[in-house]
Amino acid sequence: MNYSMLAKFGTAALLAAVLTACGGDGAIHENETAPSISLGGDLEHAASFTVDDLKTRTAVTQTVTYTSGNGSQTRTYTGANLWSLLEDAGIKTDPAYKNDVLRKYIVVGSSDGYRVVFSAGELKPDMGNRASIVAYAETRDGKSGPLSDTDGPFRVTSPGDVKGGRYASMATSVELKSPVSKQTGIGGGLSPTFTISGQVQQPLTLDLAALQAEPAVTRTQGAGNEYKGVDLWYLLNDVAGLKTAPGAKNPTLGMYVLATGSDGYQALISMAEIDPAFGGGNSLVAYAVNDQLLDINGMARLVVPGDGRASRSVSNLVNLEVFALSDGK
Repeated sequence: MNYSMLAKFGTAALLAAVLTACGGDGAIHENETAPSISLGGDLEHAASFTVDDLKTRTAVTQTVTYTSGNGSQTRTYTGANLWSLLEDAGIKTDPAYKNDVLRKYIVVGSSDGYRVVFSAGELKPDMGNRASIVAYAETRDGKSGPLSDTDGPFRVTSPGDVKGGRYASMATSVELKSPVSKQTGIGGGLSPTFTISGQVQQPLTLDLAALQAEPAVTRTQGAGNEYKGVDLWYLLNDVAGLKTAPGAKNPTLGMYVLATGSDGYQALISMAEIDPAFGGGNSLVAYAVNDQLLDINGMARLVVPGDGRASRSVSNLVNLEVFALSDGK
């Protein structure tokens, strides 16, 4: 008899485990703890939810399609909206930062140590509006039931992603975090250059001529404003070179980039949002709008065309800082 195990789990739970090992039904009985998923980080009220807890919330059913190692997958999940869970827990914001929520990111952790990142901006309904849910049920052959043992009891979804890397199976935690950055801007005003720093192979300082030397893309944001510049993914991945851990599984899914303007304004984008293999977003670093250089908006401006509002666009760009979860940040 392991008395430390007895003290930790209690007699009833230990007895249930013994019965299961001897051919018991394995169901959760009185005094046993049901599996749960925790919410923490920059929240007023940390919380944890069992399947039954989530079932008391408005149920969201979504059919999603993505590719995996087994080919194309189409699944129908039911769960609770992830953003609403965070909002109801009370998102903490720092009044020193304008639109501080758009500087934040969400880390979803699984029981096997796998972690993926979403930006708050991509989940926020009036911004990226990615309708991720914490799923607790899947519909198979027309009937809804618990997730499989390899996916559940909780799975966070990422509707719109091409590949299924951010469909975090066996999810156990959701943490809302703020980046740890020393970037503060330069006191406002026009900036003739910006830098790329952090987890990149080649830190860079770019001016207008350097940007114009790269392949140009043209994309529309808002009421017909047509921006010309360089694709953000291309700039970070192909020009600066993302620094990823050798052999890591889906390393870009644990990365994000923080953009800072000359006045200190900041906005955050998850790397998966712009990775063509996953979110495939069309963010760019623009140097012209409607066939005119940006002028009062500085030499460069981060533009996120897919957002419902332009609050993650950063004018007078001075820095793009790349982070990876392995940084501990």
